[in-house]
Order: sequence, then C-alpha cells, then structure tokens
Amino acid sequence: MHEPPAGVWATMVTPFTDGGAIDYRGLASLVDRYIDNRVAGLFAVCRSSESFEMSLEERRAVAAFVVGAAAGRVPVIAGGNFTVSVEAQADEVAVIAAAGVDAVVLLTSTMAGREEDDAAWRRRADALLAQIPEDIPLGICESPAPYHRTVGAESLSWCLESGRFRFLKDTSCDARAIEEKLRILAGSNLRLYNANTQTLLPSLRSGAAGYSSVMANVSPRLYDWLIANHHSR
Repeated sequence: MHEPPAGVWATMVTPFTDGGAIDYRGLASLVDRYIDNRVAGLFAVCRSSESFEMSLEERRAVAAFVVGAAAGRVPVIAGGNFTVSVEAQADEVAVIAAAGVDAVVLLTSTMAGREEDDAAWRRRADALLAQIPEDIPLGICESPAPYHRTVGAESLSWCLESGRFRFLKDTSCDARAIEEKLRILAGSNLRLYNANTQTLLPSLRSGAAGYSSVMANVSPRLYDWLIANHHSR
C-alpha cells in the first residue's frame, strides 16, 4: 500500500456466536455493510474488534476472512502486535501480514511500558522494525489499550524517516497536537486519520486524510460526507 486512500476507515467490530466463536456469516454481512456505506478502508483486528481477547490464530483468521470478503473493493489493514517481547511481536506481524492485508498496524502501547519515555519507545520500535521484512507495509495506531500512548513529534519524525509507515491513527483528541503532526507529515505518504469527532473538521482542514474510529460503525456515511465537504462554509 503506497498511500492509503482518504476517507473513512472503519475500526471493525467482530461478531460472535452465543457460544463465543467468531460469527463469520455475520462478519461477511458486516463487511458488506461497511462498504455499502462508503468506507474507504477497513481496519480489522483492532481494539474495537475484541482483539486483546483473541488468540493469534483467531486474529489471523479474522484478518484473512475480511480480506477475502472485501474482495479488493477496499483495502484492509489489521493490528499485529498484541504481546510484549520484540521477538513475539515480530512473529505476530509476520502471521498477520501472511493473511493478505494491505498493511499491518503496530499498536503504540504494546511497544513500550507505561513508565518508559519516548526515547525508550523509539529504541523498542527500532528493534521491532529490524525484525520485520521491509516489504511489509506498516501503520501505527495510538492505541488506548493496554494504556493510552500517543506519538510525540520526535517519535513521529522517527516514523516518517524510517520510510516504513503509511497509516497513522491519531487518538490524541488534541487539535494543536494534530496540527503539529500534520506539519511534520506534510508532503509525505504517511497519512493521518483522526479518531476524534470533536477535532475532526479542523484536522481535515489542516490536512488529515480522514477518520478512523468506532463511530464509523454507526454512521459512516455522515463522516464520508464531512470528509468530502470539509472545505464548505
């Protein structure tokens, strides 16, 4: 994925049967619903998908199924690092990449502990990237779980300079922070997708590529309209 399309990227939910198994019939219907309501892409195996409660095999199976159900109509990305050690995370990324997704998304809050500073985060991220083949496109998500970790300006510059990332889900809910990030990303193929409705309009006017959050499960057409018409007065 050279550059993800602008628009709404749904953070997918995962339907389950009463017995706790993944409901693939419901998942297929859900993929069609997203696409029929004009999403630009699907973010599967994310926090909204109950991914922290799934096994790696379940996450792989969901990612592969969504890729198949989307059938090339929209790109599909999926979260890839839900464990702790760099080696285990690299293995997870390889498994999810093999499911055929367009990019594997790295979660910020599993790449360093809550008490570790941004410099430590970059060291761990650098170690992880060294174990991920360069032909695997990557995204990054400021995941609120297991704790909320946003990407500061220096870390974002590091992501950009690595040349490995194409997708950033911003969860800062901070218009000024988003504007600073967009200044750093200007002219690059690393695109920012805002997860916060309150700051979405100003972020779009500052150059954000779109929206990626749970409300895309409820009213994706509304967000699609806003993205298409954000310059209107």
